Amino acid sequence: MYEQDDFDPLDPSQWPEQLVPLKSGFASRLNVYRVMAHHPDLLKAWAGLRQHVVVDNVLGAELSEVAILRAAFHMRSAYEQAHHIVRARACDLDDRSIREIVAGATVSNPRYRVVAIAVDELSTGRQLSGNSLAAVTGLAGKAGVLDLIAIVGFYTTLAFILNSFDTPIDQDVARELADSPLQPL
Repeated sequence: MYEQDDFDPLDPSQWPEQLVPLKSGFASRLNVYRVMAHHPDLLKAWAGLRQHVVVDNVLGAELSEVAILRAAFHMRSAYEQAHHIVRARACDLDDRSIREIVAGATVSNPRYRVVAIAVDELSTGRQLSGNSLAAVTGLAGKAGVLDLIAIVGFYTTLAFILNSFDTPIDQDVARELADSPLQPL
């Protein structure tokens, strides 16, 4: 019988030969991908989609972080929340906005509110309303709507993995949040 710890993050030195090309990139640095290394074919396939969803989407880093943090709230993913609080700060999101997003509260910033409401709708109603579709299209265009949906789906899948295996928050992120914690609303 398998236990959660059978899916502990694999040290890259334990990775099979087929994952060698990923060792020097994103995958070897984060526990979530080190867990996914238990399924090398999945991790290899994931890499291309991750590049678009995380890096090359049309929403840009700032609005992507809003979407990811709100998805982490809905999925109750402490790992994603911690990692993306740090990333959101690096994208110049202020702590008040971050607190509102991760608490599921109404978001004060109008641009962030559009994204948060859309993520709320996708996470609870499984689709965008006409109002959200129009608002996100106005904010980021048709490609932005599709990227937003892809981001929510991508991070929902990651949260399933993270939550199922109780994946530990990476040490550098834990240290950064310990040094500069996000205060509650």
